[in-house]
Amino acid sequence: MELMMADLEALKLYINYYSTILTTPLPQHYDPDLLAQYFASRPHILAFRTIQILFAFVSALAKMQISKRSQLNADSTYNSGNSSNGFNASQYMVGQLLKEMFLDLGPTFVKVGQSLSTRPDIIGSEICEALAELHERVPPFPREDAMEIIEGEFECPVSHIFSYISDEPVAAASFGQVYQGRTVDGALVAIKVQRPNLLPSVLRDIYILRLGLAFIRKVAKRRSNISLYADELGRGFIGELDYNIEAANATKFLEVHSRYPFMLVPKVLKQLTRKKVLTMEWVTGENPKELLSLTKGVSGKVTEASEKQKLDAKTHLLDLVNKGVEASLVQLLETGLLHADPHPGNLRYTPEGCVGFLDFGLLCMMARKHQRAMLASIIHIVNGDWASLVYDLTEMDVVPPNTNLRRVTMELEDALGEVTFEDGIPEIKFSKVLGKIWSVAFKYHFRMPPYYTLVLRSLASLEGLAVAADENFKTFQAAYPYVVRKLLSDNSLATRRLLNQAIFNEKKEFQWQKVAAFLKLASARGNFKYNSGALPEPDTKDVNVASLVEISGASLLDRATATPERAVHTANLCVRLLLSKDSIVIRRLIMTANAKSLARDLISRDALMFRVLLRKVIADIVCQWMLNVTGLKRVAETRMRMENDGHLVLSEESSTLMALQAVVRDRRMQVIYSKFLRELREEPVLMVRVSWNMFVISVTSAAVGLHRFMVFLSEEYLPTLPPPVPPPQLVQIQTL
Repeated sequence: MELMMADLEALKLYINYYSTILTTPLPQHYDPDLLAQYFASRPHILAFRTIQILFAFVSALAKMQISKRSQLNADSTYNSGNSSNGFNASQYMVGQLLKEMFLDLGPTFVKVGQSLSTRPDIIGSEICEALAELHERVPPFPREDAMEIIEGEFECPVSHIFSYISDEPVAAASFGQVYQGRTVDGALVAIKVQRPNLLPSVLRDIYILRLGLAFIRKVAKRRSNISLYADELGRGFIGELDYNIEAANATKFLEVHSRYPFMLVPKVLKQLTRKKVLTMEWVTGENPKELLSLTKGVSGKVTEASEKQKLDAKTHLLDLVNKGVEASLVQLLETGLLHADPHPGNLRYTPEGCVGFLDFGLLCMMARKHQRAMLASIIHIVNGDWASLVYDLTEMDVVPPNTNLRRVTMELEDALGEVTFEDGIPEIKFSKVLGKIWSVAFKYHFRMPPYYTLVLRSLASLEGLAVAADENFKTFQAAYPYVVRKLLSDNSLATRRLLNQAIFNEKKEFQWQKVAAFLKLASARGNFKYNSGALPEPDTKDVNVASLVEISGASLLDRATATPERAVHTANLCVRLLLSKDSIVIRRLIMTANAKSLARDLISRDALMFRVLLRKVIADIVCQWMLNVTGLKRVAETRMRMENDGHLVLSEESSTLMALQAVVRDRRMQVIYSKFLRELREEPVLMVRVSWNMFVISVTSAAVGLHRFMVFLSEEYLPTLPPPVPPPQLVQIQTL
C-alpha cells in the first residue's frame, strides 16, 4: 500500500508537470529557450509545418531542374546577351522560384525573402533582384478580418473611430496591409492593420528555421553559429508585430530629420494607434515604380502617355532619385538613424518635390566611427585609392581582425582596376562597384553589418530606378555634392584629414586638377541638365558652402560658360564666405597650405582667370574711390538698383567692394596674410615675381578704373550729340 501510494503521488506530480507545460501560453516575445520548452510538448505542430516546408523546397528544386533542362538553349542565349553586364540568368531564375516558394509558405517566409533581398553578400545580386519583387506581390487578407481587428483593438465599432475606410487595401505587406481612411474630424489618414493570428505562425516558423540552420551547421561542420541569423530575424520580426514600437520609430525618425525640408515623414496619430493598428498622416505622392512605367509610356493609370507626361515623369523620377541619394547620405553621415527597409515601395514623390518615407517597422542606428569610415570610403572610391578603401572597410568592422590586408587590397585592385574616371567621377555603376566589393567580401568571409547592407542596398535600388529612366545616370555624381559640402563644413579632425587627402599632395601643395574636379562635382545638382542659368541674389545674408559650390563650377572652372558677371558673383561669394561661420574649415585649409606652391600657382598660366577676376575687382575699387573723392556721391548712388519692394540694394561690384574691405580688416585673414608673407620671404626670386605680377595687375586695374570713371563722366555731363545726318543720296539720271 505504501508503494502504491508513492506511485500515485509520483503520477500526480507527472500529471501536474505536463499539465503545466501544456497550459503554458505561447511566449509574446522571441526567446529561443522558452520556444524550445513550448514546442517540445507540441511536436505535432512542428511536424506538420516542417513537412509542408520540406515539400515546398523539394518542389522548388524539382522545378529548378526541369527549367534548366527544358530551357537550356534559351538561357544560354540570354546569358550571352547579358554577359557584358555580368547578369547571371540562371541565378535570377533560382530567385524567381524562391520567390514563388516564399509566397506559398506565408507571411513569415515572405518576410525572410524580403530580408534576404537586402543581402547580396549572402545569396548574390541576381537572386536579390528577384526576391525584391516580394515587396510588391504580397496577397491581401479579407476586409472583414481587418475590420474585426480594428474593433477588437479599440473595443468599439469602426464607425466611432473612422468616418471612412476604403473598400480595398491600397497596399499589402507581409505582416499587414494599409487602407485609406478619414478620421471623425475629417483628416485623411493611412490605416495599417496587422494580419490575423500572426504571432503564433511567426514564432513557429522562426523556430523551425532555427532548427534547420542548426542542422545545416552540424552537417557542414561550420564553426560559426548560423542559427544566430534566425535569432536576429526573430527578434526583428516580433518587434514589428507591435505597432506601438513602429509609431515610436516614426516619431523618432521625424524628430531627427525634421530640419531637412526635402524629406517628408508622416506624423503618427497616437490616439488612433494600438498594438495591431497604426494610423498615420496620408502621404500624397507618386510611386517610383509608377513613375518608371510612365516614363516608358506604360502605366495602369494612363492608357497612352503623351510626350509631356513622359518627360514630367522622367523629371520627377530623377529628382526623386537625386533627393533619395542625398536623404540616404543624410541618414548615413549626419544623423546615423537609418530607415531599415529602403526599397522603392516605401518611397513617394510628393507634389512639393519632397521624398516621402513610409513603413518604420525597423530602424538602424550607426556608430559615429562607422559614419566617418563610410564618408572616407566614398572619397577613396572616387579617388581610386583602393588601399585606403580596405582600411575604411576595417574601420567599418567589415574586414575581420587578422585578415591579410595586402591580399585583400590586391583583390580589390584586380576587381576594380579597370574602372576609368571622367571628370573625377568613376565611369562605373554603383551596383557594379558594390558587386565587386561583395565578391571579395564573400571570398574572405567578411562580416556585413546591418547598416552597411541597408545603405548600399538603398543606393543600388535608387540607381536601378534612375538608370532605367536615364542610362547616363551616375550615382557617384549624385552623391558627391553632398560629400563635398560635408567635407567643407565639418570641422572635425577626421574630416579635415579627408579633405587634405582630397586636394593636397604630400608636400601640402594644392592639386589644382583635383580642386577643379572637386568644385565641379560639388556644383552638380543632379544628373539631368535643367539649369536656368540664374544666379542667386548677391545680397543674400545666408552665405555658406552650399551657395558657393552651387555656381562655382559654371562661373570659374568651366571656360565655356565663364562670364564676367558670374566671375564677380563668385568672387563676392568667396570673399564673404571667408568671413562666415561656415568657413572655418576653408580658413584652416588655406592656413595649412604651402604658401610657396600657392604663390607659384597663382602666377601660372592656369590661374589666368583668377588674375582677370582680381583686376576687375580692383578696377571697380579704383572707380568707386574716384567717384567718392570727386564728391559725386549722389551720382554714385545711381549705380544702385531698385528692387520691386522699393529698398535700395547695392550692385554686385559695390557688394564685392564692401566684402573685400571687410576681409582686409578681419584679424583672422591678417594672420593668414602674415603667414604667407613670412614663407614667401624665404624665396626672394618668387617674392619678386609675385610682386611684379601684383604691380602689373594694379597698374592695369588702375587704368581700367580711370577709363570707367572718364566714361561715366562723359555720359553724365557731356551734352547728348545729335545723330549724324546721312549724306544726300546722289541720283544719277540716265538719259536715253
